[in-house]
Amino acid sequence: MRRAPAPAPSPLLALLLGLLALDRGCAAQYSSDLCSWKGSGLTHESHKKDVEQVYLRCAEGSIEWMYPTGALIVNLRPNILSSSSKHWTVCIKPFKDSAGANIYLEKTGELKLLVRDGDHSPTRVHCFNFEEGGLFVEATPQLDISRKITGFQYELINKGTASDLHTISAPCRPCSDTEALLAVCTSDFVVRGTIQNVINEEEQRDSIIDVSVDRIYRQKTKIFKPTEDSDRWQGQIKTLLQCGVRPGEGDFLFTGRMHFGEARLGCAPRFRDFQRMYKEAKDKGLNPCEIGPD
Repeated sequence: MRRAPAPAPSPLLALLLGLLALDRGCAAQYSSDLCSWKGSGLTHESHKKDVEQVYLRCAEGSIEWMYPTGALIVNLRPNILSSSSKHWTVCIKPFKDSAGANIYLEKTGELKLLVRDGDHSPTRVHCFNFEEGGLFVEATPQLDISRKITGFQYELINKGTASDLHTISAPCRPCSDTEALLAVCTSDFVVRGTIQNVINEEEQRDSIIDVSVDRIYRQKTKIFKPTEDSDRWQGQIKTLLQCGVRPGEGDFLFTGRMHFGEARLGCAPRFRDFQRMYKEAKDKGLNPCEIGPD
């Protein structure tokens, strides 16, 4: 099946981008918040050529644009003074029923379609580097905008940490000793447990790993909860279907990050292998952090 061509920018958009190249602040309404923005295109009803600038300074948040008209320029930056843009990747996940606008990457007046209006494909997370441009959201022509809401969640991922670099570049590749040790220090969850079951979601292109846990070293949110009939915990971790995870015997050290409210697998060495690498690093004084007694 041939894919439909990307929609051409509207004459309005071409005009707006031309003005934008001259002055990033021209003919624009400004809104700012730390993490999330919620607004309405109805405020543009008498000024349909308005571009609204949105400034967000958080690691994660959301955009919710009701009754979209005109366009939004979304400026995302981490709230860290010394951060360098080359170390960050942006990921966005459109709301389930997001509609009414196309989402582009814009760089020096050139556009690259990121999310087409009404695109509800299973793989709904779109990632890009800061160097590739910023987000430009243009409302599409609608006969009735009363039921349209364009929205997405966003996350900024620091490629400077081993666990994030592993997740972005090659999520199925086994971690090196150094990556595994750093993942223990920087991950949102670190637990020792076994794989009880794996559910493959073909449509979502994900595998759901049912994990039985006997030791929690860290969890920032309550991913793993105690079972009623034992002293163990249970929880679920997601990873890409292409990684081919299978149930198996033996203990693993599971690490990973929370992405868009879901626990995503990072490094997961067998626990005996982790004990070896941890002891070797500790004996040499090179272990990046203490994990505590077994």
